[in-house]
Amino acid sequence: MKPFTHALAAVALLSAACLAQANDAWPAKAVKLVVPFPPGGGTDIVARGLGQKLAERLAQPVVIDNKPGAATLIGADAVAKAAPDGYTLLVSGSSTYSVNAALRARLPYDPLKDLAPVAIIAKAPLVLVVNPSSPWRNVAELAAAAKAKPLGIRYATFGSGSGPHLAGELFAMAAGVKLQDVPYKGSSQSTVALIGGEIEMGIDTVAAVAPHVRAGKLRALAIVGTTRSSMLPEVPTMTELKLPDATFDAWYGLAAPAGTPAPVLQKLTAAVGAAMADKALQDQFRAQGMEPVMIGAAPFRSLMESEISRYRALAHRAGIAAE
Repeated sequence: MKPFTHALAAVALLSAACLAQANDAWPAKAVKLVVPFPPGGGTDIVARGLGQKLAERLAQPVVIDNKPGAATLIGADAVAKAAPDGYTLLVSGSSTYSVNAALRARLPYDPLKDLAPVAIIAKAPLVLVVNPSSPWRNVAELAAAAKAKPLGIRYATFGSGSGPHLAGELFAMAAGVKLQDVPYKGSSQSTVALIGGEIEMGIDTVAAVAPHVRAGKLRALAIVGTTRSSMLPEVPTMTELKLPDATFDAWYGLAAPAGTPAPVLQKLTAAVGAAMADKALQDQFRAQGMEPVMIGAAPFRSLMESEISRYRALAHRAGIAAE
């Protein structure tokens, strides 16, 4: 073997040894969780709860880095382009992983190519609600009224391509009706409009509307997700009501930059699994209207792929484009 070849082989062996040593040592410093939303929202709450438990298990600080803006694109792109060393991770909702890719013609990152899924850690079920003074006591009665008067039932969204907008269109298609979407700036505004009779229907997170349901100011007809909510356990799901095509699951996932070494991902997954088994963290999530879960990398990726395909087809049929 020539000296130059010997040198290349030595460099390769040294690099491999250094990489293995770095992987074995992970984490040797603080781990950063990028949240593409401002502090205080649902994603931020999930990240801080998880981060506290991860810090205990990794024996390193876990810091939250809020990077809001551009419908989560700024924060997600920062992680997608970060060094794949396990020290910069993304905590975000399904909009970042599937909805944006389905509804936007261009993204600065490809969630399927540029991110390595780690785990889905919580679901945030949406619930379909109406004013209690309305005559509709179940989804079948609501659908019948909507069929009798196309576009006569108005429902709240948070803008084109938002979760409530997609959920409303999925329900309309599954039930064979036409609804009129009305955009609002957020839950507080849309809830006031629904209670005041400005609109007839709302689809929002359980956390946002459960207090109003319990107070008798709203009537809950169905959980839009696939599983019942522990905060409103008496409310059936769309699947139970024989409308499985109307389901829309909002969820939160943890991902790393693509190319992160497998040993690092394995350690991270184990730490996340241990954190999610912690009853205190589970109780904290449930108190916020979320359902704690631990769904691994392979089903996480499969869900991303299926949702991108499903929402892209929905957007094409309904003429939905992200704002």
